[in-house]
Amino acid sequence: YTIPFARVWIPDPEEVWKSAELLKDYKPGDKVLLLHLEEGKDLEYRLDPKTKELPHLRNPDILVGENDLTALSYLHEPAVLHNLRVRFIDSKLIYTYCGIVLVAINPYEQLPIYGEDIINAYSGQNMGDMDPHIFAVAEEAYKQMARDERNQSIIVSGESGAGKTVSAKYAMRYFATVSGSASEANVEEKVLASNPIMESIGNAKTTRNDNSSRFGKYIEIGFDKRYRIIGANMRTYLLEKSRVVFQAEEERNYHIFYQLCASAKLPEFKMLRLGNANDFNYTKQGGSPMIEGVDDAKEMAHTRQACTLLGISESYQMGIFRILAGILHLGNVGFTSRDADSCTIPPKHEPLCIFCDLMGVDYEEMCHWLCHRKLATATETYIKPISKLQATNARDALAKHIYAKLFNWIVDHVNQALHSAVKQHSFIGVLDIYGFETFEVNSFEQFCINYANEKLQQQFNMHVFKLEQEEYMKEQIPWTLIDFYDNQPCINLIESKLGILDLLDEECKMPKGTDDTWAQKLYNTHLNKCTLFEKPRLSNKAFIIQHFADKVEYQCEGFLEKNKDTVFEEQIKVLKSSKFKMLPELFQDDEKAISPTSATSSGRTLLTRAPAKPTKGRPGQMAKEHKKTVGHQFRNSLHLLMETLNATTPHYVRCIKPNDFKFPFTFDEKRAVQQLRACGVLETIRISAAGFPSRWTYQEFFSRYRVLMKQKDVLSDRKQTCKNVLEKLILDKDKYQFGKTKIFFRAGQVAYLEKLRADKLRAACIRIQKTIRGWLLRKKYLRMRKAAITVQRYVRGYQARCYAKFLRRTKAATIIQKYWRMYVVRRRYKIRRAATIVLQSYLRGFLARNRYRKILREHKAVIIQKWVRGWLARMHYKRSMHAIIYLQCCFRRMMAKRELKKLKIEARSVERYKKLHIGMENKIMQLQRKVDEQNKDYKCLMEKLTNLEGIYNSETEKLRSDLERLQLSEEEAKVATGRVLSLQEEIAKLRKDLEQTRSEKKYIEEHADRYKQETEQLVSNLKEENTLLKQEKESLNHRIVEQAKEMTETMEKKLVEETKQLELDLNDERLRYQNLLNEFSRLEERYDDLKEEMTLMVHVPKPGHKRTDSTHSSNESEYTFSSEIAEMEDIPLRTEEPTEKKVPLDMSLFLKLQKRVTELEQEKQVMQDELDRKEEQVLRSKAKVRSTLRMTAMNFSSYFLQRQELESENKKLKNELNELRKALSEKSAPEVTAPGAPAYRVLMEQLTSVSEELDVRKEEVLILRSQLVSQKEAIQPKNTMTDSTILLEDVQKMKDKGEIAQAYIGLKETNRLLESQLQSQKRSHENEAEALRGEIQSLKEENNRQQQLLAQNLQLPPEARIEASLQHEITRLTNENLDLMEQLEKQDKTVRKLKKQLKVFAKKIGELEVGQMENISPGQIIDEPIRPVNIPRKEKDFQGMLEYKKEDEQKLVKNLILELKPRGVAVNLIPGLPAYILFMCVRHADYLNDDQKVRSLLTSTINSIKKVLKKRGDDFETVSFWLSNTCRFLHCLKQYSGEEGFMKHNTSRQNEHCLTNFDLAEYRQVLSDLAIQIYQQLVRVLENILQPMIVSGMLEHETIQGVSGVKPTGLRKRTSSIADEGTYTLDSILRQLNSFHSVMCQHGMDPELIKQVVKQMFYIVGAITLNNLLLRKDMCSWSKGMQIRYNVSQLEEWLRDKNLMNSGAKETLEPLIQAAQLLQVKKKTDDDAEAICSMCNALTTAQIVKVLNLYTPVNEFEERVSVSFIRTIQMRLRDRKDSPQLLMDAKHIFPVTFPFNPSSLALETIQIPASLGLGFISRV
Repeated sequence: YTIPFARVWIPDPEEVWKSAELLKDYKPGDKVLLLHLEEGKDLEYRLDPKTKELPHLRNPDILVGENDLTALSYLHEPAVLHNLRVRFIDSKLIYTYCGIVLVAINPYEQLPIYGEDIINAYSGQNMGDMDPHIFAVAEEAYKQMARDERNQSIIVSGESGAGKTVSAKYAMRYFATVSGSASEANVEEKVLASNPIMESIGNAKTTRNDNSSRFGKYIEIGFDKRYRIIGANMRTYLLEKSRVVFQAEEERNYHIFYQLCASAKLPEFKMLRLGNANDFNYTKQGGSPMIEGVDDAKEMAHTRQACTLLGISESYQMGIFRILAGILHLGNVGFTSRDADSCTIPPKHEPLCIFCDLMGVDYEEMCHWLCHRKLATATETYIKPISKLQATNARDALAKHIYAKLFNWIVDHVNQALHSAVKQHSFIGVLDIYGFETFEVNSFEQFCINYANEKLQQQFNMHVFKLEQEEYMKEQIPWTLIDFYDNQPCINLIESKLGILDLLDEECKMPKGTDDTWAQKLYNTHLNKCTLFEKPRLSNKAFIIQHFADKVEYQCEGFLEKNKDTVFEEQIKVLKSSKFKMLPELFQDDEKAISPTSATSSGRTLLTRAPAKPTKGRPGQMAKEHKKTVGHQFRNSLHLLMETLNATTPHYVRCIKPNDFKFPFTFDEKRAVQQLRACGVLETIRISAAGFPSRWTYQEFFSRYRVLMKQKDVLSDRKQTCKNVLEKLILDKDKYQFGKTKIFFRAGQVAYLEKLRADKLRAACIRIQKTIRGWLLRKKYLRMRKAAITVQRYVRGYQARCYAKFLRRTKAATIIQKYWRMYVVRRRYKIRRAATIVLQSYLRGFLARNRYRKILREHKAVIIQKWVRGWLARMHYKRSMHAIIYLQCCFRRMMAKRELKKLKIEARSVERYKKLHIGMENKIMQLQRKVDEQNKDYKCLMEKLTNLEGIYNSETEKLRSDLERLQLSEEEAKVATGRVLSLQEEIAKLRKDLEQTRSEKKYIEEHADRYKQETEQLVSNLKEENTLLKQEKESLNHRIVEQAKEMTETMEKKLVEETKQLELDLNDERLRYQNLLNEFSRLEERYDDLKEEMTLMVHVPKPGHKRTDSTHSSNESEYTFSSEIAEMEDIPLRTEEPTEKKVPLDMSLFLKLQKRVTELEQEKQVMQDELDRKEEQVLRSKAKVRSTLRMTAMNFSSYFLQRQELESENKKLKNELNELRKALSEKSAPEVTAPGAPAYRVLMEQLTSVSEELDVRKEEVLILRSQLVSQKEAIQPKNTMTDSTILLEDVQKMKDKGEIAQAYIGLKETNRLLESQLQSQKRSHENEAEALRGEIQSLKEENNRQQQLLAQNLQLPPEARIEASLQHEITRLTNENLDLMEQLEKQDKTVRKLKKQLKVFAKKIGELEVGQMENISPGQIIDEPIRPVNIPRKEKDFQGMLEYKKEDEQKLVKNLILELKPRGVAVNLIPGLPAYILFMCVRHADYLNDDQKVRSLLTSTINSIKKVLKKRGDDFETVSFWLSNTCRFLHCLKQYSGEEGFMKHNTSRQNEHCLTNFDLAEYRQVLSDLAIQIYQQLVRVLENILQPMIVSGMLEHETIQGVSGVKPTGLRKRTSSIADEGTYTLDSILRQLNSFHSVMCQHGMDPELIKQVVKQMFYIVGAITLNNLLLRKDMCSWSKGMQIRYNVSQLEEWLRDKNLMNSGAKETLEPLIQAAQLLQVKKKTDDDAEAICSMCNALTTAQIVKVLNLYTPVNEFEERVSVSFIRTIQMRLRDRKDSPQLLMDAKHIFPVTFPFNPSSLALETIQIPASLGLGFISRV
C-alpha cells in the first residue's frame, strides 16, 4: 500500500483549473513541482518566483458535491467550480448554497422539481434540512416574515438568459401556494398574466438570449395579518429605450413590434396600415426579424388575452397598438437637407401622414416641429431650423419618449390590477435585476447596470458581514476584522461630488458640451488620482473602471445624448393636443401617470429612465424637473431601492448561465467562472475563508470524530471532551475557536481532521484485514494439513493392500501352473488315444455302410419311383388349385376395394361412424356366435370320429382274433377257403372306408383350421379397427378436454383480469366519490365560515349587548332551525336581505360569497334532488291529511274506510293479476295471445271489470262529496289546532265574512283532496292496465321468438335438433325458475309490507277509538286516578326502545353529543353506547309512526356530530369516538332495517326489533357520507400529529448508534441527527401508533376500519419519509439505508404484535423498503443494474434515478455511482410505463369502506348510566 501525495489545482487556459497529484513532496525553496495530471501526463509546474504561492489544495472526495459550498474545507475558486460542476453534470442538481446565497444554474431543460408536491415537501422545513432549492429560499423568507414581523426581499440576479425571471416566477408561485390563497386571491395568476405583457414590451432578442429582459423589476407581494397574499406591486428600472430606435447585428427590437407586424392581416389591425417587419426602419436594423421556434402571431394572441385578464379593455388595447404602430411609422419618416443647418420633409410624406392619422395630430404642425425647434432667451423666443442629423435624432428621441411613456402607462395599469383594497401588513419583494455586464462595446446602459450591481454588491457584503458578526457574537467568539474588498471607492468614483455622474450632468448643462470634452474632464479629474480609474492606451474617447468583478472599458460616445434624453417640448405639445384621448394621458404629470396611489402609504413608485415633462400648471417646478437627467433619475431610483432593501431582510439568488449555446446540462468552465466572479459568489467564499468557515456543534463533532478519541478521553461532558481532543489533534490554537454551542475551524482544518479520521480508519481497516487474512490463511493451512494427512493415510493403505494382493497372486500362479502342466500332458494323451479309436471305428463303419448302401439302393429305387410318380400327380393338382384360388382372391380383392371405398365415404359422416361402430359390434358378436357354433360342430365330428375309431379298433381286434383262430385252424379250415377270401375282401373294403374316413377327417381338420385362422384374422382386424377408432375417439376427447381446459383457463384469466380491473375501477370511483365528498364538506365548512363572517359583518351588535364566547350557552345560538331543509332554504334569504341594506359592505367580497353560496346550493341540490322531492310529496300529503283531520273526524273515518276499500280492491286486482300470470305461464303455446284464447278472455274480463269498478268509484266519490257537504252543514266543525268549537248556528249567525270564507276554503281543500285521491287511484289502475298490456306484448314477442327458434330447429338435422331442443328447454326452465324465484321474493316483500300497513291501520283505529272515548267522556280522566297503562313493566318486557318528549330532543342531543366527553364514555361504558341510545330513540319514533320526529332526530344528530367535529376536529379521541359511533349507528340502521341481507346474523329477538314503518335507506347514505367525512378528518388529524415525527424519527435519528457518521455541513446547518431531548425518535412514532390503536380499540371501532386507518398511517409514514429522502442528498448513503431498513422492521414488528399484517399496511412501505435496498446494493456492473431494475418495481424511474444521483458516500471507502451506470439504468427502464412524478402524494387518502358488522348486543339489555344526564328518557 502506497500513501498518496497531496492533490492540487493548477491553472489551465482551457478548463480554467486542472486537477493534479504531487509525485514528490514539496520542500521549502523548491521552484518546481512534479505533478501527475488526471489524463495520465506528468508535468513540471513552476512556482511564481515573486509571490511563491503554492497551488490550491483539493478537498477530499468525501466533501465533493456538498449542498453548501461553505462546507468545503478548502474554500477557493477551483473548489467552488469543481463542486458546482459535479453537482450539475453528475448529479443533475441545479441548486447549490454558498452561505446565504443560492446559486442556480440554468439547465435549459424542463425538470420535474417544481410541482405542488415539492412545494408541500419544502413547506415548514428548515432551510438546511432539505436540498438546495428556490422553494427553500422562499420558505425561509416567508417564515422570517411571519416570525420576525419584518419585510423580506429576494434578490435574483444574473446574466441575460441565466433564468432570473423563471426563478422569480417560481418564488411567487411558492408564496401563493403556501399562503393558502392559490384558489382565492389569484394574485399569482394575475402576476403571471402580466408576464406576457411585460415580456412583449420589455423583452427583446439579443446575441446571448432570445428573450432577454431589457429592464429590471421589483415586485412587492403584499400579505395581510394572517400572511395570505392580498396584492402585488411592480417597480421597473432602467428600460433600454435606445433599443426602440437602434438594434445591433443579430438582435431585435422589442417583441411587441414584431407581434404587431405578424398580426397585420387581422381585420381589426387594418387601420394600423402595418406590413412586414422588414418594411420598418426600427425593426430591420438587426437583420434577424424571426426567432426560431417562436410564432409572433400566437404570442400576440397571448398578449391580448393577458391584457383582457388584467382589465385592459379592447378600446385601450387598440389605443396601445395604435401608438406602437405610430412609432413604427415615425421611424420611416425621412428628411431632406436644404443646407448644412436646415432640412425639410417631403410634402404629403406617407409615413408621417399615417403617424399623424394614428396619433390624431395635425400633419402640418408635426411636420413643422420635426424640422424646427424653439429657442427661448431671457428677452425673446425664436424658431430655428435644425439639420438633418439633428432632426433624425429628435425623431428618434420622440419615438423613445413615446415608448417610455407607454411602458409606464402599461405598468401602471398592471399595478392597478394587482392592487388590493385590504390593508397590507407585510410584504416580500422579489427583485429581478440584470447582473454585471461587459461587452466589446460598453455604453451608458452598461455603465448604469454595473453601477447598480456595485450598490447591490456593497449591500450584499455588508449583510454578509452583519451575519458573520452576529454569529460570532452569539457564540462569544473574539471578533477580528476580516480584510475584504470594499467597493465604496468605486461607488464614490461614480456617484460622489465631481464623480463620473456629476461630471456627466454638468457637461449636459453646458451649451457646447460634447462627449470628448466630458472625457477630458474625466481624465483631468480622476486619472492618476484614483486607482480604480484608468485611460486606455490607444483611445481618447474611452475610460476604464475597476469594478468589483472585472475591469470594464466604456466608450464615451453617446453618453451625453443618452443622459440628456432630449425631447423637444413643442413636439410634446403637439402630441398633447391630440384628438386621440389616450395619447394625452401618457403625458400627464408623472405622479398621475406613473402611480395614482403614490401619495398613499403603500409607496408605489414606478421608476424608469424617462424624465418628467413640464405641464402648463406649474412652470417653475416643471422646468426644474425637466432638467433631471437619466443618470440623476437612475441614481435616485437606485437609492430608493437600496433603502427598501436595507429595510428588509434580503435573500440572494445568483443565476448562472452554464453555456452560451443553450445546451442542456452542459457546463462551460470559463463562462461559469466569469459569472461567479461577477455575481459575488467567490467574494462570499473569500470572506468566509478569511474567518472560521467550518462550524460544528459539539455533538456532531463528537459523533464524527469519535474514532480519533481513546476510551479514557471520553467524558460525560461532550464539550470538555471535544476541547481535550482538539488540543491534542491541532496544536495551533489559532486554527480553531470554541463557541458556546459550536466549534469554529479555519479553512483546511476540517480536511486535516478528515485526513486523520481516514488514516485512523485506514489503519483500523488494515489491522482488521491483517487479522482476518491471517485467520483465513491459518484456517486454510490447517485445512490443507489435515487434508494432506488424510491423503497420506489413504495412499499408504492402498500400497499395503497392493503388496498383499501381489503375494496372493504369486502363490495362486504357482498352483495354477502345476495343475495346468498336468492338464496339458493328460489332454494330449487322451487326444491321441481317442483319435486312434475314431479312425478304427470310422474305417469299420465305412466298410459296413458300403455294403448296406448297395443293398438299400436297390430297395429304395423302387420306392422312389413310386413316390415320384405320386408327387408329380399331386403337383399338377396343387398348381391347378393355386390358380383357382388366386383368381378368387383377385376377384374378392376387387370387390373388397369397392366395399372399402363405400365404407370410407360412409365413414366421413358422424352418423355413419356411429352406425358402423354399432354394426361392427353386432358383426363381431355374430362372428363370435358363429365360431362357437362351428366349435360345437367340430366337437360333434370329433366325437363321431372317436366312435368310428373305437368301432374300427374293436373290429380289428375281432378280426385278428378270427385270423389267429383261422390260422390255427387253417389246416382245419382249408375246406372253407372261399369263405376266407370273402372275408379278406371285406377287410380290404373296411380298410378303404377307414382311409376315406381318415381323409375326410383330415379335410375337416384343415377346413376347421383354415376357418379358425380366417376368423382369428378377421377378429384381429376388427380389434385393430376398434382400437384405432378408440384411439381416435380418445384423441378427440382429449383434444376437446384440452380445448375446454384452455378455454376455461383463458376465461379464468380473463375473469381474474376483469375482476382486478373492476376492483381498480371500483376503488377509483370510490376514491373519486370520497374526494368529491371531501370537497363538498370543505365547501360546506367554508360556506359556514363565510356565513358567520357575513353575520358578523352585517348584524352589528347593539351597544350594551355582546355575544358570549360559549358555544353551548343556549339552545338558541346552536339550533336556529328545526330541520336541515328549512335551514338550507332560509340561508340564502337571510344572507341576502341584510347585505342589500348595508351600503359600506365590500361588494367584491359579497359577490364572491354569493357565488360560492350559489355553487354550494347547486351541488347540494343535485346530490339531494330525489330526497327533497319525496320529502316534499310527503309533506304535502301530510298537510292535506292534517287539513282533512281539522275539518271533522267523520271525514277521517270515511277516508279511512275508503282507503281500506281501495286497498282491498288493490289486493283483488293483484290476485287477478296473479291468476292472469298463472294462466299465461301454464300455456306457452302461440295461441295464448290470440283472440278467444283463455288468457286473452281473462285479460279482457279483468279490464272490463276495472273500468266498471272505476265508474262505480266515481259515483261513490260524488256521493261522498254530497255527504261531506251535508255533514258540514249538520255537524259542527272541529279545529285540532285550537280547542274552540263553532256550532252550525254560530256559522249561520256569523257576520264576519272572513270566517265563512275560511270554512268555504276548507271545503274546497277537502274536495281537492278527494279528487286528487281519485285521480291517483285512477292512475294506479291505468298503470296496472298498462303493465298488463306490456306483459301481453312481451308474451307476443316471446311467442314470435319461440316460432323463430322452432323454424331454425326444423332446418337442422335430427340429432342437432334434439340437442338444440334440449338446450332450449333447459334455458326456458332456468328462466322460468328465476322468474318464479323473483315473484316469490316480491310476494314475500309485499306480504311483509302489508303486515306493516295492517299494524299501522290497527294502531290508528285504536287511537281513534281512544280519541272518541275521550271526546265522549272527558271527565273520566279525573275520575280514574290510576290507569292500567301506567303500570311499570317488568325487565323482561322491555322492547329495546327509548321514549322521550319532542321538547326534550335538544336536551338529548346536547347531553349525548355536544357535551359528551369521549374519554369517560370509552373507559367506563360499553363501546358505541351513544349510537345504541340514538337508535333506540329512532325505534320508538318509528314505533309511533311519527315521521316528523324521526326526521328531526336524525337531522339534529347529524348536525350535532358535525358541530362537535368542527369545534374539536383536531382532537384525535373526539374524531375517533364519533367515527366509531357513527359507524355503529349506521350498522344498527342496517341490522334492524328488515332487509334480508342484513338479518342473517340476527337472533329471533333482534328480528322482532326491526323498524316497522319507515325505510331509512336514504338516511343510511347520509350517515355513510358523514362517516366518510369523519374518516377523512381522522386521517388529517393523524397526519398533523405524525408529520413532525416522521422525518426526525425515520431518517434523522440514529436508531442504530454509530452506524452513520455526520458529514461536515456549511452555513445552512441541518437539523442534528443526534437525539436531543426535543427531537423525535422511532420510539416516539411507535408510542404514538400505540396510542392511536388503543384509543380506537377503546372506542369499539370496527376491526376492518382499524386496519384501513393503520394502512393509511403507514402510507403517510412511508410517503413522507421517501419524499424527504428524495430531497435530501445527505440522507442518501449506505448507512442511512441500513437505518431505514431497521426502522421499517420495527414498524413491521409492531404490525405483528397488533395482528395487523393482513391490513395491507406493509405493502404501503414497499417503495421506502426498495429505496433503502437501493442505497445498500452494489451499483457497478450490468448485472447490478439488472438486479436493481427487477428489485425496484414499486419505485418509478424518476425516483430510482434520483436516488442514484443523490447517493453520497459518508466515508472515503464508499464509491460514488458512475454516470454510465445511471445511464444504463435509464436505458433499461425506458420501456417502463410509470408516472413521471418524482414524489409520492403524501396527501393521498385510500378509499374507505364500511363493511357491515352486526352487533350481538340485545337492545333490551342496555342500561342508561346516570352520568349521561338522560333521566328525561325512559325505557319502553
